[in-house]
Amino acid sequence: MKEKIAILGGGNIGTAIASGLLASGKTAASDIIVTRRNLKLLSDLEEKGISVTSDNSKAVKESSVIILCVQPTQVKDLLLEIKDSLDPAQHVFSFVVAAYEVKDIQELIGDQVPLVRVMPNTAIAIRESMTCLATNNGSDLALKKVEGIFDQLGSTMVIREKLMGAATILGACGIAYFMRFIRAASQGGIQVGFHADEAQAIAAQTARGAASLLLQTGSHPEDEIDKVTTPRGCTIAGLNEMEHFGLSSAVIKGIITSYNEIEKLK
Repeated sequence: MKEKIAILGGGNIGTAIASGLLASGKTAASDIIVTRRNLKLLSDLEEKGISVTSDNSKAVKESSVIILCVQPTQVKDLLLEIKDSLDPAQHVFSFVVAAYEVKDIQELIGDQVPLVRVMPNTAIAIRESMTCLATNNGSDLALKKVEGIFDQLGSTMVIREKLMGAATILGACGIAYFMRFIRAASQGGIQVGFHADEAQAIAAQTARGAASLLLQTGSHPEDEIDKVTTPRGCTIAGLNEMEHFGLSSAVIKGIITSYNEIEKLK
């Protein structure tokens, strides 16, 4: 049986999820509803056959899986709006709101509806997200439903909810960290002779290849590094110079600093 999916909040993440699901070929446009106050901003989705509405309660009543994708300041008002439309026998409720935990949503809608917390990253727009999921009251069936939806948008991993802050830093903020490395590599490429567009293309594809090697082979990064470092070679000389300036240490410290900041929001 196909699931009707309501995406409450057609902003950047919400529209990316809708577009990605449609592009996957596994979810039909007729099985997706997206809400937003200004429907003109959802015209592209509507042209693809996706239902759009400004009525959140209507979207909830017509769906079985709900994905909440609004700003933290909008959560309380929206949940009050749809609370009476939620049916524990019909709905699985998932949410992509960094500042909210499962218990926070429970306090607003009760603990009867199965809840799944979701943390994707911006690569969801091209169906290459690393999405972490957690629940403390959802059934295995509810979790599998939400996991199946986000499997269409990249890779998923079910984790303990207490690790969601860490997942946000490593997976969501991590996009920015890797972008900064690619940018730095591109600038180095310019200095050694490439045009900017050429340097970026080489750096980005090389980063993609490095990630693919780890994902497809399951090998350790150091094993792959050993394959391209030779005695007195240029690769090890460059790596050691980067480490002398604290490359690994800087990355680790940056991740820990970001994590400490997100912990302050609790």
